[in-house]
Amino acid sequence: MDDEILARVDNGVAVVVLNRPARFNALTAGMIQGLTGLLAGYAADPAIGCVVLTGAGKGFCSGGDVAMQAATAGKSTLSPEQRADGLRAGMVASQLLHDMPKPTIAMVNGVAAGAGMSLALACDLRIVGASGRMTVAFPKVGLSGDYGGSYFLTRIVGPAKARELYFTSEMLDSARLLALGLASRVASDETLEAETMALAREFADGPRMAWRYIKRNMKAAEEGTLSDTLDSEAYGMLRTRETADHAEAAKAFVEKRKPIFNGR
Repeated sequence: MDDEILARVDNGVAVVVLNRPARFNALTAGMIQGLTGLLAGYAADPAIGCVVLTGAGKGFCSGGDVAMQAATAGKSTLSPEQRADGLRAGMVASQLLHDMPKPTIAMVNGVAAGAGMSLALACDLRIVGASGRMTVAFPKVGLSGDYGGSYFLTRIVGPAKARELYFTSEMLDSARLLALGLASRVASDETLEAETMALAREFADGPRMAWRYIKRNMKAAEEGTLSDTLDSEAYGMLRTRETADHAEAAKAFVEKRKPIFNGR
């Protein structure tokens, strides 16, 4: 597992690389365990201002390793409940990408399929290379879907389009991804990494307490009522007004210069 997940930190940006390029970064249990541990650590680390998830080689992530699943089918000694608990524990990776109090970016190089698409959709933004593609894929192998894909897709494109994409497993190219709002931006394959890292560093250098409460507001808007969202916004505004970053931004505005944020 150690070499199947690579990670580095660059000026406050944590970059996590799924590293099974020969299998288009198909996920193993060890990879998911390693990914979840890394994301939990980055979520709690004040030195990290943004997290980027990508894949090694020519693909982002092809989802679960179907060949490995076929080879081990029927051989587990665990009960269905134990197996379900194990699968659910792995899905925490999607929850961490979506809920952590800092921006997350999927840098989609090549194909994101099945659980790979779900992980990309869990991120706040998706920067897609020109040759990048996504597909739900699950029905093609007789599966119903996991890692929150149905949740994220429904909220991004709406329930009718999400049902269509799940039932048809259409392969979506970068132009379609952008048109549907599944890609935040499309970059050339040659500039994908540079553009993604420039945006990630901008986030890492930004008002980190504001990012925390922006994500809190978005979660309230996704899951709650208007009243819940207004409550979240009111608290967040009061809290961020007390920060050194807000004071610095107000001063910079008056002095007609760019603010220098320190995350406090």
